[in-house]
Amino acid sequence: MSLETIRKEQRDVDREKRFLAAHAAGHDRVYRYFRRRTDNAATAEDLCAEVFRIAWEKTGQEESVSVMVLFGIAKNVLRNHDRSASRSENLLGALQLERNQAGDTGESRLHEALSRLGPDERELLLLTYWDGFSSSEVSDLLDTSATAVRMRLHRARKALGRLLDSDSLSEGAK
Repeated sequence: MSLETIRKEQRDVDREKRFLAAHAAGHDRVYRYFRRRTDNAATAEDLCAEVFRIAWEKTGQEESVSVMVLFGIAKNVLRNHDRSASRSENLLGALQLERNQAGDTGESRLHEALSRLGPDERELLLLTYWDGFSSSEVSDLLDTSATAVRMRLHRARKALGRLLDSDSLSEGAK
């Protein structure tokens, strides 16, 4: 083993020791910080774990992690969590409102037909028509070619059309 390899291993061991010392010194305080500000213990523990993941990634070979650094990271993690929770709550509210407004109109038939499609077809239609992405953007999101997206989109539209037609026929027979 070369001298450089031994030095690197020693630096890694030293970094791990510094990190474990910071974890021991700060975990309970960071956890309590989150526990006072979140709904449940599981969320607080998840956010606490995120703080230490970020701290590990951001600290270099020679840096130690102070409690103040941990709380700086914790503040940002909590802010991101709150923004995410707010966006989720707003989205759920909007979806519930849309569902309530759809009622017995043609939109409910569309939602019913969409729910009967396969998950890949439904996702492709929603990304294109609900979210407004172009074929090339959808191809980037789904990691496939734009040509494949256009072909799959054509098939998904036909399948949705068949489902809507069969619903119309079954309603007419009633």
